[in-house]
Formats: sequence, C-alpha cells, structure tokens
Amino acid sequence: MIDRRKFMSGALAIPVLHSLGGKVLAQKSDPNFTPAIIGKPWDPERNALVFDAMGEIRDTYSDQLIEEMLAAGMRGIAVTCGNPRQDNLSVEGGFQSALEEMLWFDRHIEDKSQYYLKGNKVLDIDRARADGKIAIFYITQNSDHFMRELDNVDVFYGVGQRSCQLTYNYQNYAGSGCMETHGSGVTDFGGRLIEKLNDIGMMIDLSHANVQTTLDATDISSRPIHISHTTCADVHENPRAMPDIALRAVAEKGGVIGMTQIRTFMTMSRYGMVDLYFDHIMHAVNVAGIDHVCIGSDRDHRRLVVTPEYLEEMQREQGQRFDIRRVPLYFEELNSPRRMEVIWDKLIKRGLSEDTVEKITGLNIYNYYKEILG
Repeated sequence: MIDRRKFMSGALAIPVLHSLGGKVLAQKSDPNFTPAIIGKPWDPERNALVFDAMGEIRDTYSDQLIEEMLAAGMRGIAVTCGNPRQDNLSVEGGFQSALEEMLWFDRHIEDKSQYYLKGNKVLDIDRARADGKIAIFYITQNSDHFMRELDNVDVFYGVGQRSCQLTYNYQNYAGSGCMETHGSGVTDFGGRLIEKLNDIGMMIDLSHANVQTTLDATDISSRPIHISHTTCADVHENPRAMPDIALRAVAEKGGVIGMTQIRTFMTMSRYGMVDLYFDHIMHAVNVAGIDHVCIGSDRDHRRLVVTPEYLEEMQREQGQRFDIRRVPLYFEELNSPRRMEVIWDKLIKRGLSEDTVEKITGLNIYNYYKEILG
C-alpha cells in the first residue's frame, strides 16, 4: 500500500489536490449535493434476481454492509481479478496479478462462506438464491495475462476464470482498446483466442474495446458475447461508450450489454444528474431489445465519501493516467449498497413492468451465463 505522506507529497498529487481548492472534499456542503436515494425494499417473497455483470467485492466490506447488499437482493456478481492496466505491468506481471487475485478470492470466499460462494456455473447462482448468498464469478479486464499462450486459457479456466475482456483501454495482442488513437480491430492472435474461449466455454467481454474490435469479435465468435459495462454513445459521446451499431451487433449475436454507473461517462456535472443513467438504460433497451440489457455497475458497494484517504486510494488503483479531479466517479444518488432497489424503482417509473425490470436486473445476464457456462 502506498504511504499516504508519499502520495500527498508526490509530483502529481499536490497540484491536483491544490487545484481542487478543497471543494471536492466538501461534498455535503455543496448546495447542489444530492444524497443517496432510498428505494422500495427488495421483496424476498418475489425473490427477483439481482446480478451485477461487473462490480466490486472488497475485503474491507463489513458484515453489516454485505448483509445490506443481500437484503437488497444481490445474488450474483462478476469481479475483476488482476491489474488490467498495461502501463503498470508486463504481461508476466499480468499473469501473476490475475492468478494471485483469483487465489485470494478463493480464500476470501471461504472466509466469508456465510455470505459468498464461488461461481462456476449458473447452478451456483441458483444455489445462491436458495441459500441467500452472493455467487462470485471471476473475470479479467484484459487478455494479456494469457501471455499469447492459448494453453494458459486452460490454466485460468481451471482456477476459476469464467469471462475474459479482450482488451483494456489500449492496443494489446488481441485487439485494440477504446483509447488507442490508431488501434486495430481483432488481430490474428485475437481471432485464435476467441476460438479458444468459445471452445472452452469462457465468456468474451468487449468492454473497453474500440468499435472495430467489437464488431470483429461479434463476427468471429461462434457464440454470443457481451459488453459487461458500458454506456450509449448515441446518448452521450465518450470513448468508453458504445455506438448503436455495436449494441445491435452484440444483441443480434444473442449477447447482452451492461450499463455502467460511472457518472463521468455520462456527464461531468457532479450532482442531480442520475436520471441520465436511466436514459442510457432505456436507449439500450430500445436499440438492443429488452432481452439484451443488464446492469454492470463497475462500482464499489461502500457508502463513499471523498476524503484525502479516498483520493489516495483512487490514485493508487486507477494509475498515473487517472485525473483525480473527476471524482466522485459515481452518482451520489446511487452511492449505497442498496442501489439496485433504486434502479428497480426508477425503471418502474419509466413505464416498465416488474417482470421486464427483472430481466434487466438479473435474468438477461443469467440467461447469457447459462448459454455459455451451462
């Protein structure tokens, strides 16, 4: 862990924190501050499925916080293992990082077995729903950790990896990320990797990929693919957003698209803008179809407050390219372990039925997992 004094005295940290003028640290004193919304409590009798296609589980979560997640219906989540940022690690370092974190999650799930179980098949989601637990599935947000060795796909599948993002933000051996200025589509190795992932039954994720890589992958893959966490470029342009042509391509292949809750992909206004998130969800539904949209929050479940310690944590985790002036990255209205209850309520207010909302909160991603994982 980075020492806080080293962080605060770093070349980047001091000017950035100084430029904030203390404003970001005084969230609740801002007259535009909008606190977390409280939704209608999840109904255990209805037992609607709640599954986060890409979220976070941390060892700092208290039992009380996990119990709140469970009380809000959370029964499945896909978590990132390893560091996907190419500027921080070699491919060998990526291999080690992903492997160590999967083994760490194995231990953490065992230590918290009253709350968690490891997800390998959809039967594990069924078991989690029956037992009142959260099934945790392992994913990576890059494919560099395979080190261009297709046999390593077998290694990581054996450890528990069930989904692989082809790229992170920049060019890699498989294709190009969304931030690459002159990126490729799927490479020759990327095509062979897709075939390998199809054969073994590992899900393919196109989050962070550029549009050409996304379209190439949907064409090459013999099985449905997904985008676990993105937004809609035709609603708000952003490098991490996907245009309608990509949303349709994934849906036509039988895949699903997860809508992320990262505020800065949708607006730079800090407060009072949460309805924009539901604009993106509804746009995805209209373009891809109601059976092809899910929630991939890319979010922490803590009730976060922007403090110097939190800024240190963000800088450490996000890397050197991260502009700390963008915090908070989340919508304050969804800053809660019970935010899926708010999403349920907001989608009902958008005119969707409860059965339709449940497709978005869990059934669509469940059906996709069933198709690929069995």
